[in-house]
This record gives sequence, structure tokens and C-alpha cells, in this order.
Amino acid sequence: MLIADAAQVADGKLYILGGGLSVVGPAPQPIGVAIRLEVPWDRANVAHEWRIELLDEDGHPLMIGERPLVVQGNFETGRPVGSRPGTPLSVPLAINFQAIPLTPGKSYIWQLSISGETHSDWRQSFSVRQNQQTDSPNAPRSAS
Repeated sequence: MLIADAAQVADGKLYILGGGLSVVGPAPQPIGVAIRLEVPWDRANVAHEWRIELLDEDGHPLMIGERPLVVQGNFETGRPVGSRPGTPLSVPLAINFQAIPLTPGKSYIWQLSISGETHSDWRQSFSVRQNQQTDSPNAPRSAS
């Protein structure tokens, strides 16, 4: 999983713009999540469900209004003609979000699950920059 400015799937490949984000903001910005799933040979032609959710630094779902930020879908991959038995099968996913309301100075985690199962390495964390106060040398100062 990789956090990016944007991601797209075309012809079975991931196209990633501005990949490898670990710090964003503080202003809201579009965020893409690029995921490459590796399906074992013996799990080909089997329906799977994927789900990503955004968690806050305490592991709680990020709520947008009264709903958690969750995206889910299904995938199924077949074995390409001529592939060697035992070869893992690749499934690329790209999910793009418009500006997500994130709190400056906080950290977040994208958590992936497949068919209800998740692992600690199916997580990608990032943080949001603090709002910076601009102290211009010519700015009026308050009296103490």
C-alpha cells in the first residue's frame, strides 16, 4: 500500500502521482491510496472482499459526519494463460479521495482488510503538518 497525491489502474498496472506521502497538509488535499494485492495461486477464481478504512492515531475510525471513512469492494482474479503454476497473481487497486478533513498535528492510518482478515503490515500511516503561525517582522505585535 502506498499513499500518493493520486493513483490510477490501467492495463493491470498502477500509475502513481506523487507516491510515498508520509506527511500531508495542513490544508485539506486530495489523497490517493495505491494497493497491489498478491493473490496466491490456489486462491484464483475465488471472490474476495477488500476494505480500507482510515483510523486516527488512537486506532478509532475517522468519522465523516456520522459515518466512518470506509471504502470496500470485491475482486476475483483468474490465472493468465501461460502463467507458471504457483505464480502469485497481482491485483492492483487505486482509491482516490478529494480533500479529507484531517486535524493538523495528528497522525492517521489506512488499514486494509481482505475477506475480514487484516495484518499489521497491511497498514500505512501518515501525519498532518501543524498549522504554522506566520510571524512577519512587520506584523503588529500585541501589547503585554
